This record gives sequence, C-alpha cells and structure tokens, in this order.
Amino acid sequence: MIFDNSTSFDAILFDCDGVLVDSEPLTNGVLREMLGGLGWQMSGAECFARFIGKAVKDETTTIEAHTGVRIDDVWLAQFRARRDAQLLAHLQAVPHGEKALCAAHAATGGRIACASGADRGKVELQLNKVGLADWFAGQIYSGYEVPRTKPAPDVYLAAAAGLGADPRRCLVVEDSVVGATAGMAAGCRVLAFVPPHASPGTTQALRKLGVIEHFSSMQDFAALVTSTLER
Repeated sequence: MIFDNSTSFDAILFDCDGVLVDSEPLTNGVLREMLGGLGWQMSGAECFARFIGKAVKDETTTIEAHTGVRIDDVWLAQFRARRDAQLLAHLQAVPHGEKALCAAHAATGGRIACASGADRGKVELQLNKVGLADWFAGQIYSGYEVPRTKPAPDVYLAAAAGLGADPRRCLVVEDSVVGATAGMAAGCRVLAFVPPHASPGTTQALRKLGVIEHFSSMQDFAALVTSTLER
C-alpha cells in the first residue's frame, strides 16, 4: 500500500515529460531527425532508450562519439526551436492528468510541484499548452536552474524546499530510470508511472533500481490518492 497512516506525504512532486504530457515521442522524433542529419542513424526505439529523461545538452560527448560533431549552442537552439514547434502543434496531456493533480492537491493541501529535468521554457510551454500550468503557479522547477540536472537530486531537493517540505516526506511521480534515480537520491519515495505503451523492460529497469511501486494510468493514481483521503 502506497498511502496509509504511517506513510502519508506532505508534498507530491511530479515530473513533466511522460508524466503530465505525452511529449517524448515528439521531442525524440525531432532529436532523431537532427542526429540523423549529423550521420547518426538510429531507430525510434533506440533514440528513446538512449535519451529519455536526459538533457540533450548533457549528451554532447555521446553525440560526438557517434557523429564526430561537437554540438554547440547554435545547434541546441535549432533543436529547441524545432522541438517547440512540434510541441505547440501536437502536444497532448497524459489522459486523466488533471484528475490526478486535483487529487494530489487535495491530499497535500496544495503542496504539489512540477520538477523537470528540462529547460523552463519547454516546461512552461507544455503545461500552458495542455492547460495544466495553473496547478503549479510558482512551483515549477527546472533542472537547468540548479547545479546538476537529473539523475542528480538537485531539482527535487529544490522543489521540496520551495514547498517547505522534508524530502523524506515527499512522493515523487516519475516515468524514467533517470528521473527515478534523482528522486531516490533526494531521499523521496518514488512511485513510477508505467503506462501500457511504455518501452519493454521499463518496469524491470525500475525494479532493478529499487522502485517497486508503480501504476499504469493517472486515473488509477487519482483513485489511490482519493481513497486515502476517505479513510
């Protein structure tokens, strides 16, 4: 059981990409195309597995090893512009995400935050696009604005501090090994979102990391939180 009298949480911290918005296929599609232009041809599944949960700016060495090209700020700016255009045109919220946020807000007295490894511009664009930004007014945290982004714990520690919560009494909702590693390193309890379309092996990889508890839809998460309130 995730929520009971002995394991209640003071705050709930949500990742953004793949948890609140279905952005990964769009972002990785742009990245795969641009890396192909540099000579690195890979399948969509390989690109997803290599880069999910990671900041592209932190993967310059890997990209150079496969392409012989050291990507620079100009290349990154082009990637972000093309990425943002795709997000603005096609991004959708994860089904039942607002229901999950409503339940989390009620369970914690409003102490919820969005803690993403992505740049703030992307996070805010996405939350505004799908109508979820108001849930996180003043409580959006970017891995680009702390010393180290995920898998380091910095962004989750910043979110917990911003909410005035002890990280050990925070629940982190994540969908990737990189993000789950960050949440665990922060001392938070991590609950994994593993939807039916997740990459094969996702649950096993998270279990290997030590994340045992998971759920497959935001509707299930909302029901779990709501049932806790009704005890």
